[in-house]
Amino acid sequence: MSNVVEIKNLEVTFATDGGDVKAVDDVSLSLVAGEVLAIVGESGSGKSVTAKSVLGLLPETAVARGAILLNGENVVEMSGKRLREMRGVDVAMVFQEPSLALNPVFTVGWQIAEGFRAHGKVSKKQARIKAIDILRKVGIPEPERRVDYYPHQFSGGQKQRVVIAMALVLEPELIVADEPTTALDVTVQAEILDLLRRCRDEFGAAIILITHNMGIVADLADRVAVMYEGKLVEEAPAQQLFDSAHHPYTKKLLAAVPRIGTGAARAAARVVDRQEAGGDTHVEPVVVAKDLEISFPGRFGTPPFRAVDRVSFSISPGEVLGLVGESGSGKTTIGRAIGGLNKISGGSLQVLGHEMLGFKERKFRPVRGEIGFVFQDPASSFNPLLTIAECVAEPLIVHGQAQDPKDARKRVDELLEAVQLPRAFADRYPHELSGGQRQRASLARSLALRPRLLIADEPTSALDVSVQAKVLELFADLQRDLGFAALFISHDLAVVDMLSDRIAVLYKGKLVEEGVGSDVLGHPQHPYTQRLLASLPVPDPREQAERREALRSLTAVD
Repeated sequence: MSNVVEIKNLEVTFATDGGDVKAVDDVSLSLVAGEVLAIVGESGSGKSVTAKSVLGLLPETAVARGAILLNGENVVEMSGKRLREMRGVDVAMVFQEPSLALNPVFTVGWQIAEGFRAHGKVSKKQARIKAIDILRKVGIPEPERRVDYYPHQFSGGQKQRVVIAMALVLEPELIVADEPTTALDVTVQAEILDLLRRCRDEFGAAIILITHNMGIVADLADRVAVMYEGKLVEEAPAQQLFDSAHHPYTKKLLAAVPRIGTGAARAAARVVDRQEAGGDTHVEPVVVAKDLEISFPGRFGTPPFRAVDRVSFSISPGEVLGLVGESGSGKTTIGRAIGGLNKISGGSLQVLGHEMLGFKERKFRPVRGEIGFVFQDPASSFNPLLTIAECVAEPLIVHGQAQDPKDARKRVDELLEAVQLPRAFADRYPHELSGGQRQRASLARSLALRPRLLIADEPTSALDVSVQAKVLELFADLQRDLGFAALFISHDLAVVDMLSDRIAVLYKGKLVEEGVGSDVLGHPQHPYTQRLLASLPVPDPREQAERREALRSLTAVD
């Protein structure tokens, strides 16, 4: 078969104030019709730059050399006019964050039809008909009505479907999907991967998949190209690469993938440690929820929305409770309620001996000093105008344990050392750190007041798999050494299993299953837990194919 795209000796260099930086170094790849090529690697490896080069989407500071042959034409040498003619028709892109890719002030139907308008292909009436048809094909319910919806009226998974519909509407031969499932729950992720598989099988499109998730690679890819520091270090058919990877970096990527079952040994070791320490098994829990209810008022006469419905659980001192569930299940709402950021509307929630039903902020304020928070996105949780030292010192200043950042500097240096960051990083600003380094700094800030309870809300979901592994290992080490209790919130069961003593599963605001990891993950009782497990991709194409069939069976039963 002829190649849809052929990349020959591609080099991409960026001009910076500090000199030229080579982001892609002598990369050669090819792709035939109906094939899925996964390009994997951590942030900064050059995979996204390589993919954007195929569409000529590099910034003005970039200089590309080599050749990218798309249907025989060299993209590197194309004029701006020819690039605009080619985009959407020959090649289209599915971006990582659909909320940013979609314009909030236009309906999705208008945005899907934009491709037709740009290429002058059909009339306004025909464009609307085709937009409805493509929405139906990508699985949007009631497309005749929802074609006139705005992006904010769709869920995250549905918005990603709309972005895929925009890519498919002109029937391109090649689709470039850049981290298309990074921000999605595992159940929604499985649906999007099925949709991309249909794009290949039903539409005949070739797909370049950019990802750092080796489970997704095992689920979808035919071939895999591994990039490291701008170079192509390994390329092989998917099964061959997973069976016998050659390059040390590829082996490192595969070893960093969290796997179900790793938490059983840790939980058993924790029990032994407590028994040997002769600890009191009847210690007072740091968090106790009994029939907890949290509702949000309705708008324009609609009834209140109950986000958390009669949930009961507890967290003992030094224990890690993993709280899992998809978006909208209520897990973040519970975490915010424990920190006093959401008010509860019924039942009881005791946090460090303080009742949260009808609590007064003035009385609860001293308790906040015993609670640490690690947020999902450290880039948005840090003040960009403050240095890392000032950000980490902020809790100490707010709670009166330091007068100013200078007074807190010794403690800040100790915290940065504890999370394995060089002390020199204290004088940098958040944008000068990588994602993993910022999350380490966020962890340092959460520990500044030596909290008895830590709330970690999806702290690794936005990180590369290798960086995620380091942050999770660091979290486990600090929790073991410092002995704080923790509520670890995530939608990834494998990540939760690595850290948690017990796991609680939320579904539509209800607690549907709870127990030690070996029971919940080894013998799940509730259909939703079974579906969560089946949705989690694993780094083995053979096993992943079996899990995909199991998920389809569960979905068919539902």
